[in-house]
Amino acid sequence: MRWSGVSMREVTGQTQSTIGRDRFPAGGLEFFTLLARLLRRPRRGDRRLPLIWLVRTDSPDLMAPLRRFLGQGPRRRVPHAKLDAEAPPGAGGVPALLRELHRQLSLEAFGAARLRFRHYPLADWLMHQSLSFGVDADDSRAALVRRLRDRRGPRTAEALPAGGDAVSIVSQVLLWLIRRAVPGVVFRAAVSGRVPVIGQHYRWFMRQQYLAPRQSVTFLGFAERLTAGWRDGEQPDQVNKLLLHAFLEDLRQAYRRRPWRPSDWRRTAYPVLLLDNVTPDNVGGALLRLIGDVRTETGRNDPLLVVASGALAPPELPEPHPLTDADEAYDEWAEALPEMRRLRRPAAWLVVLRPDDTDTGPPSRGGIRPFSAPEPPWWSRRFLPAALCLVLLASGGAWAGSRWGPGCHPSLTGGRVAVEVVGGECVGYSDSAAQVFNDDPGQQRLRTIQERIFAQNRAAEEVWQRSDRRRPFLTLVYLGTLTGNRTRADEESYVSEREELEGMATAQYALLKESAGADGAALLRIVVANGGRQMRYADRAVAMLAELARDDPTVLGVVGLVESRTSTARALRELNQVGLPVLAPTLSADRMDANSRLYLQISAPNVDQVEMVDAYARQVLKVDEAHVYYTTLEGSSLTEDLYVGTLVDGLRQRFGPRISRLDEWRTGQRLTTECGYPGLLFYAGRWSEFDGFLRALRECGDNPPRHLVADDSANRYMANPGLRAAAPGNLPVTYVSKAALATCEALRAAEGRRDDARASFLSWIQAGDLLDPPRCRPDTGQPVGERVSLAYDASMMMVRAVESLAARLHHADPRQRWEPTSVNPVGVHTEVLRQNAGQGYPGVAGLIRFTPDSGEPVDKRLALMRVEQVPDVATAPVEVFRCGAADRPAPVACGPA
Repeated sequence: MRWSGVSMREVTGQTQSTIGRDRFPAGGLEFFTLLARLLRRPRRGDRRLPLIWLVRTDSPDLMAPLRRFLGQGPRRRVPHAKLDAEAPPGAGGVPALLRELHRQLSLEAFGAARLRFRHYPLADWLMHQSLSFGVDADDSRAALVRRLRDRRGPRTAEALPAGGDAVSIVSQVLLWLIRRAVPGVVFRAAVSGRVPVIGQHYRWFMRQQYLAPRQSVTFLGFAERLTAGWRDGEQPDQVNKLLLHAFLEDLRQAYRRRPWRPSDWRRTAYPVLLLDNVTPDNVGGALLRLIGDVRTETGRNDPLLVVASGALAPPELPEPHPLTDADEAYDEWAEALPEMRRLRRPAAWLVVLRPDDTDTGPPSRGGIRPFSAPEPPWWSRRFLPAALCLVLLASGGAWAGSRWGPGCHPSLTGGRVAVEVVGGECVGYSDSAAQVFNDDPGQQRLRTIQERIFAQNRAAEEVWQRSDRRRPFLTLVYLGTLTGNRTRADEESYVSEREELEGMATAQYALLKESAGADGAALLRIVVANGGRQMRYADRAVAMLAELARDDPTVLGVVGLVESRTSTARALRELNQVGLPVLAPTLSADRMDANSRLYLQISAPNVDQVEMVDAYARQVLKVDEAHVYYTTLEGSSLTEDLYVGTLVDGLRQRFGPRISRLDEWRTGQRLTTECGYPGLLFYAGRWSEFDGFLRALRECGDNPPRHLVADDSANRYMANPGLRAAAPGNLPVTYVSKAALATCEALRAAEGRRDDARASFLSWIQAGDLLDPPRCRPDTGQPVGERVSLAYDASMMMVRAVESLAARLHHADPRQRWEPTSVNPVGVHTEVLRQNAGQGYPGVAGLIRFTPDSGEPVDKRLALMRVEQVPDVATAPVEVFRCGAADRPAPVACGPA
């Protein structure tokens, strides 16, 4: 029998180096085999270790053979400690047990370097300090500072010399500085927590979660709260958890594997705590409960394996497993642990085993072979550190001098990656899987499409190389908001960004499907860039993109920008200075093109949206009066939110006195005054508050407002089934759509009338190797997504412009290689305008035309979509009204669909 490299034969033995011919409970050998399996530390990563509770019966006790199993190894022994829960050393409950556990594990008696503790001894020392009551607070603080400093090393009382020659005086002053002044300054810097490298264990106390350390502002204030007397005002359970957390943190650090320290890899067996005479109500049971609570609450694992023995089983679990099923019990626990941790079950970490009451196993022929810690890997020997130190120092110095963080760092394996942490967000750009933006729960689809784009980047590069670099090759940057939103674990909060990336990925995919012999067909690489929440850090991202554009002549434009805000306008001005054109799929604030002469907008401006809503109210609803509510995202205002600001201004100008109410709506505000309102109720805010707006209308019950219309931002909400599920079921909603021509139904109809552009787009998004999940398949009914077609159109407009320039450049020699410097971003922008000056560009989401002096499209298609019940995500919205041209540049009047 074998589990993960541990066999029964390795546990039992025929030699003299065995524990003895003990009689064990039935299943004892299986239990020792499982124990050997758990003790062996994997070469890569670490395993989660359970709290094993042995329910003692009339069978022979396992604690004595366990002690011999761990303590009689011939070479490298397992670090272990044996404690008795009925007779803890001294008094003090859990702190006393931890003190004895620390003493036993700190011994250099296991054939390897001793375990070193830093956090726990400091916490325990502070709990033994007494600061006199009734004295001035500054005096008690000064006393604590002196004791802390003396704990690091006693000071020598040396006075400055009173006389002597100049050389003697200078030497004595320097000696005084070295012995007295410098250590004091270093100590103050360490406890302040503001200086990197030094004082890390002090900073840890201020960053951990127990006893609310932030309430103390500084470590010294937090340390005072731990001293005797002052500690009486704290919850004992929290104090015990802090002590235990500090102890486990020291074990985590002792077992941390760092590439620059080969000695870390010599710890090949986990430490063990043997805890005897445990009951659910004594100090041993309390310690087990605290270990489980700390592991669950901190979300961190530790390398301590606990084996407890007692006469009673913990009440939180069902019937214990037989000892003979020890390995099955462990595997069952390991599979259930993630869910148990998530639900915060009190016994999530326990594996309870019970020997058979009536039977004992025969003694093994040679007894149980004592367990020895496995030999460390050869490269962890002491002869390597000197060689590795020089290499790691060079790379470590560069790393320490930057502002990178976990999950946000430049690529060490190639690719164009430039990122830094700004305001807690990873800002910058990436074109490879070495950096995928946003690892928040629920955002897997956003990560998946980035990974798909990066895979297609590699494919495009390979196809270009195989074509002997004859095909045009361009790079487009997607710049958007990829981090910073607050989300639930099951909430997709970046629908717009994900859809725009899907649209660009579809354009990239279509170009990869071109024939290998089509030398005039362009290839597209996409760089994904993050400007932070609400584009707050777009200036930093643009600065990085400016360097990229200078170094890479294939970078010809930017797609995206997502939201119309003052930060977005600032980014447009900076991109204009860099000389990069911007094609914005969804920006619609009026006169955004005033910020850049290289700006082109794919969607109709707000003024067109207001005109359509007015026409719908007059022609279809037959109402004159309107109530308008607007919202601005937290931390924003109408001045900063250009989309909402220009939309509200346009409504004021268009409707005039017909708007009888124009109010800002805030979360929690009631809307009972709108119940049964017969006029136009228009929502002119951001999608993030639309859910709360609908919840407020739930109070209307069977008397909702008759005509609720929402702006185009609400389609981000309508694209999120999870948010729609809680909306009132009897409330119909009509909302603005910028891509009604690219719904599944519209695309199938276009395919039927042989509209090649939309038919091709439909075939791409239905492909099984592009979008996840594929769109518009009859068997799934997954909708396209509002912004997929818009971003596809923006990307393809740039691609067709480059192909047009390439055709003219290659006219004399079609076999000529593509030279990226032969075109420039400004020239591509000019070519886009030239191609769309007459008949316009036949976009999937509607005809796109520009005038020479404006970056806003002319007569771009807009529609109003209606859903009868918001929670009904299975029923597709219906187009009820439209404005703008679909395929021909002739003027089209607004009217019902």
